[in-house]
Amino acid sequence: MSEINKFPLISGYLSLDLVNTELVSRGQRQDLLLSEGDALDWIQVIKGENSFWDDQLILKIKERIGQVLESILEMRTILRIQFESIADGNPIPDEFIAFLEKKIKKSPFTYKLVDQKLIAIPVGEAEDILLSFIAYDFLALIEKNKLTSLKRCSNNDCVLLFIDESGRRKWCSMKICGNRKKVARFQHRKSDDE
Repeated sequence: MSEINKFPLISGYLSLDLVNTELVSRGQRQDLLLSEGDALDWIQVIKGENSFWDDQLILKIKERIGQVLESILEMRTILRIQFESIADGNPIPDEFIAFLEKKIKKSPFTYKLVDQKLIAIPVGEAEDILLSFIAYDFLALIEKNKLTSLKRCSNNDCVLLFIDESGRRKWCSMKICGNRKKVARFQHRKSDDE
């Protein structure tokens, strides 16, 4: 499996795509971030989605990959709890917002002009930089009121979450769960016809 296909980047949001590095396959929960190599693969994939990440940041991450992996796994656990709670209709706790703001304070932003666009670039240790980006992404979802459209996949066996701005989406992805359900319905109808 190629590293791009390995990670279901179904949301377009860094914080949510981190949470979606845990999924269910063949009835078993799988963690796509088991090793430092997996973490580096994921970082390369999300770097493609965030092209303003420079090579210096990637080098910093590689030098501290053990700490980076530990930090993103801890953050993923915390984010999953919050995203699932929000998807279930619960409000976002003020304490959680303060937690995210503290993550950004550990790696404050400086700014750089890239292609006539002002880009925020955090400074600090690699793991703090990465967590700062993730925290910023979550806070931006709150600011843009995107979390009111947060949903769980309609496949009860799936743990993936997504933003449904159309109000009609049921599946995390047609390729992942939607197609499976269509095939299962087709097979069921076919067996009923026989």
